[in-house]
Amino acid sequence: MTNLTLALLQLPVGADVSLNVRRAVEGITQLKAENPELQLAILPESFNAPYGVEYFAKYAESIPDGATCRALSRLALQLGLYIIGGSIVERDAGKLYNTCTVWAPNGSLIGKHRKIHLFTMNIEAAHGGGVQFDEGAALTAGSELTVVKIGQHKVGIGICHDKRFEELARIYRNLGCSMLVYPSAFCICQGPMHWELLQRARATDNQLFVVTCSPARDNMSGYVAYGHSMIVDPWARVQREAGEGCEFIVEQIDFDMVEQVRRQIPIHQQRRTDVYAKARADS
Repeated sequence: MTNLTLALLQLPVGADVSLNVRRAVEGITQLKAENPELQLAILPESFNAPYGVEYFAKYAESIPDGATCRALSRLALQLGLYIIGGSIVERDAGKLYNTCTVWAPNGSLIGKHRKIHLFTMNIEAAHGGGVQFDEGAALTAGSELTVVKIGQHKVGIGICHDKRFEELARIYRNLGCSMLVYPSAFCICQGPMHWELLQRARATDNQLFVVTCSPARDNMSGYVAYGHSMIVDPWARVQREAGEGCEFIVEQIDFDMVEQVRRQIPIHQQRRTDVYAKARADS
């Protein structure tokens, strides 16, 4: 399987969990009916409940036996496709995690990624009205990398702020990944500056596909997501980009491009790890 047909569902998110999940289920079902070749559906970060420190404990669920996970498992089995379930807040042993689940076409859970880098910002404004946010006030950071097989291809999973850290992407590339997927509720205050930049940087650094899926923008919410769900190819070109509102994207990607780019510009083989190691030792 060198080609993969995937869907990004840039969905609105409100306070009604059952409605949010139903929108996701109905959206994926609709896309599969319209595109029988569809193999992978990707949902946004915090797709089932509002994103905010004050909401995390209220909407937390267990994995894999919570209601949201049961719905995704049934859907994957029913439609016979992979689902990267954005993220939900997971409650486990008294702690809360921002967690992405990955489901196989047989309905089984094949990956669970707990967000490694918790989002903290304190952006100062020149004339007041700065923006602060700290996931760590309520959530616990994950400590495991997550690589799943989608067909024959290895895919590395991160969540939103994880994409700022090039070390994580490099390790995924070294582990053989051809694509990185980051469900992301990226803040609107950072979006214009860094959203596309970070994805293209991770793609060109590691010569692979980078895919993000955002919630739809709601300017009346306490935390405003940027939108612009995106697919970036291994040449670091934007292959598809959504707008701000509710939008579904269906796109085919060609994994042969990964090997073509790596063959034509062989930066992985040219890396001077001997020099880097010496510099670290001397510093």
